[in-house]
Amino acid sequence: MSDTLLAPSDDPNPEGARARILETASRLFYQHGLRGVGIDRIIAESGVAKMSFYRHFPAKDDLIRAYLEGRHRRWLAGFQARLAARPPELAAVVDILLAWAAEPDYRGCAFINAVAEVGEGIAGVAAIARAHKDDLQRLLAEWLAPRLGERAPMAARCAMVVVEGLIVRSQMGEGELLANDGRWLLQRVEAEFGTE
Repeated sequence: MSDTLLAPSDDPNPEGARARILETASRLFYQHGLRGVGIDRIIAESGVAKMSFYRHFPAKDDLIRAYLEGRHRRWLAGFQARLAARPPELAAVVDILLAWAAEPDYRGCAFINAVAEVGEGIAGVAAIARAHKDDLQRLLAEWLAPRLGERAPMAARCAMVVVEGLIVRSQMGEGELLANDGRWLLQRVEAEFGTE
């Protein structure tokens, strides 16, 4: 998986069967969708025995939840690292998102895709997706707090509307076209909440 926005795996045993299964499933689920990839393909490409697979993941739904939980941690860690390298100005978020969208295997937000694909059909998927979005909003608020103080959470909430729109439109190949609009909107959000 060449998704450079993801932080390295946090698995304590990255060479183990569970880690290989998750890495393979992560790549395949992101590229082909949760329903577009079967267990047999994941087993074959991860090079583990079927018994080993089922010992770690008794059902495909367990693997899907583990994939989303791992992606949640890794994506937020990667995004946070990129934010930390920039001054707390919302327009900088556009550059981070566009760099991610320019990657050859970019398929948009794994969490939006998962909810669109399975909704509540797999227990926990929608909750993991909501937690991801809530944590992303909280991360933006913490990053903005030095400049916006107590108004940072509301600014982050409004910014999320623009961020989500950019992610979705980038998935449709329109990210570059909307980059300036995204920067302008995020600057307006910041200006609105930066005034007393």
